[in-house]
Amino acid sequence: MSRSLQMFDESRLRALLARFSEMRVAVLGDFFLDKYLDLDSSLAELSLETGRLAHQVIAVRHAPGAAGTVVNNLAALGAGRIVLVGFTGDDGEGWELRRDLAALGCGLEHLHVAKVRATPTYIKPRDGAIPGLAGEHDRYDIKNRQPAPAEVEQALLRSLQTVLPEIDALMIMDQVTEEGTGALSAPVIAAVSEAAERHPDIIFWADSRGRCRRFRHVTVKVNQFELAGIGNPKPDDRVPDEIVAEQIEVLAAALGAPVFATVGARGVRVSGSDAALVPAVRVEGTVDPTGAGDAFSAGAVLALAAAATRLEAALVGNLAASVTIRQLGTTGTARPADLLRALALWKEQQA
Repeated sequence: MSRSLQMFDESRLRALLARFSEMRVAVLGDFFLDKYLDLDSSLAELSLETGRLAHQVIAVRHAPGAAGTVVNNLAALGAGRIVLVGFTGDDGEGWELRRDLAALGCGLEHLHVAKVRATPTYIKPRDGAIPGLAGEHDRYDIKNRQPAPAEVEQALLRSLQTVLPEIDALMIMDQVTEEGTGALSAPVIAAVSEAAERHPDIIFWADSRGRCRRFRHVTVKVNQFELAGIGNPKPDDRVPDEIVAEQIEVLAAALGAPVFATVGARGVRVSGSDAALVPAVRVEGTVDPTGAGDAFSAGAVLALAAAATRLEAALVGNLAASVTIRQLGTTGTARPADLLRALALWKEQQA
């Protein structure tokens, strides 16, 4: 492990955390609504009309998802200003999503309401009597299946140019894999890449499920399987460290920017002259990895904006992710006090 990480201590983390409230971050991407349906299996009944089981919902919870998960973590970590660039539909899910985002103190002036689009929604039924992932039912997804109209794309491009002079970091969260149906169309990706070259003083950070190699001059966060070009990995699969170390430099050279590659419980590999594997916090017991990558990104970007080195930023991201994976049945968040406790545990594990 590098000497800089060996020297990273509580005082250094506190110094970075103290600057988070000064940071201005824009989030460009696909904003989903996560809607949780809490079921009581003891109340289930058979439908008289169909004879099929009718599950009974006793509570409905919702929170921002996808790009909104990053926003949740930015807010929890104390980011000073959060501006959103994207769209929702003009529907009930969009109303709920915008209300939840407003409650976090976000600027919504560039979160466009598009009557021609649905608000992407993940509907997550779960049996409240069964803890953890075992209680979750199949998920139901609402997504746009047709390409976004030109007016939506043009509105996003105008908003991107408007917010750039006002921010310290731009986080690009590309959740939708179907080409052209989300916020990150080919022209938007091209505009982001051009902006990153023109504004080296702004941190550009992208997390894309299928298009990370299209960016230029933008720091990219990938997982080990995206890096190695492996689709549909099995739960226990892993990419060997030597392959990760080789491919991360290939990708960084193609992008002209740093790459952070998450490698599961091993931690995060960082490219460049100070390339290293930053160990994760070891977490015992049942975990829920949902949203861990987004928590990592929020912590890492705020740290970079606060003048952390890349290795320090990767560690801060790891600390944030280690907190959220302990929160079962929900997409969790990490707060500054959580990171301080996680750092103490990480230091013990590295001794």
